[in-house]
Amino acid sequence: MNTDTFEAGLKVDGYQTIATVSKEPGYRMDVHTHPFDACALITAGDITLDVAGKATFYGTGDIFRLAADTPHSESAGAQGVTYCVGRRTAGAA
Repeated sequence: MNTDTFEAGLKVDGYQTIATVSKEPGYRMDVHTHPFDACALITAGDITLDVAGKATFYGTGDIFRLAADTPHSESAGAQGVTYCVGRRTAGAA
């Protein structure tokens, strides 16, 4: 899926903010939450999200979704990660 198609889908699904995020190689963030729903398309590199003790790897071309207020940790791989992400006010879907 290309970024334009992904962004168009985000808008249809009510995501109010769309941004490109890049994290350096080896980036890590301990358990935290976000006050918004997130849906992201990995455009380069990879990231691992750990939710409730289950680590899931997302590489280029993968999409992850994370509901608002979900405790999770995250870490980028050796190449770092870049992703296009939509953010939506919780319950706005």
